[in-house]
Amino acid sequence: MQRKTAIITGGGSGFGREVALQLAKKGTNVSVVDISKENGEETARLCRELGGEAIFIQADVGKVEDVKKYVEHTVNTFGKIDLFFNNAGISGSGVRTIECSIEEFNSIVDVNLKGVFYGLKFVISEMLKTRGGVIVNTASLGGLVGMPTLGVYSATKHAVIGLTKTIAGEYGRENIRINAIAPGTNKTPMVKAYPKEAIEMMAEAVPMGRLGQPHEVANVVTFLLSEESSYIHGAVISIDGGAAAL
Repeated sequence: MQRKTAIITGGGSGFGREVALQLAKKGTNVSVVDISKENGEETARLCRELGGEAIFIQADVGKVEDVKKYVEHTVNTFGKIDLFFNNAGISGSGVRTIECSIEEFNSIVDVNLKGVFYGLKFVISEMLKTRGGVIVNTASLGGLVGMPTLGVYSATKHAVIGLTKTIAGEYGRENIRINAIAPGTNKTPMVKAYPKEAIEMMAEAVPMGRLGQPHEVANVVTFLLSEESSYIHGAVISIDGGAAAL
């Protein structure tokens, strides 16, 4: 992983930050992309403290010009893109599907589906120039099963899995390897903000009886981005304490 260059969207917190720190420890150049300037700059600073080269690029992944910007800035700074953690996403307000407002629907689709597609489009175009790369998309348990009150979120995560499998079929012979992760509920900043009773109910529903930790997801992502997973392609890896097995 040393001297390779990675882009991480949603790199300001949660899974994105954990992966950025793990890659920085391995000597990877890290381009941290996030809509939050404060969080993104903090991740980049932590990466540099660990000895890695890191930059922060503020971007809204749902805007195509912002995606072009983070790709171009990364290439201009580091010369290439080897690794891509296509991770940024949002959930929703937790209402039944037809009660979701048009504004919220568009917001979720913009980030979770359009943002993932834009990232793939422009990052893969750069990877083709350098004859290869590795991509991990963040799907969700909600991309494998239905999620009552998070219907639009679930639909976009199903779409991420569809994109992952299709790209795998299209670009595997051009040395571009792609997989997706399907995390269950983890103790990310977003989940920690939920009421205590809700968190306890979510943990009770998991076969392992607890929620995941961001570093447990990051460990899998880092493995999938590495050469140790060189024959894993087009897969969807569940990281959910057994929730998808029910």
